Amino acid sequence: MSTLALLVVLLLVLVVALVFGGLAYLAYRHPATREPLVIGLSGVAVVAAIVGPILTR
Repeated sequence: MSTLALLVVLLLVLVVALVFGGLAYLAYRHPATREPLVIGLSGVAVVAAIVGPILTR
């Protein structure tokens, strides 16, 4: 892999971690929405479903 590809993968990992953290924090502040980990993981799954086809292209 080239350096640019590795940097893009690192950026995607950081974005997914940021989305997970944001959703988990939102669920933590409003506990009626659901358990924080479930909402965070579902957000990560949505991001992975969008980014996965882009990476395999």
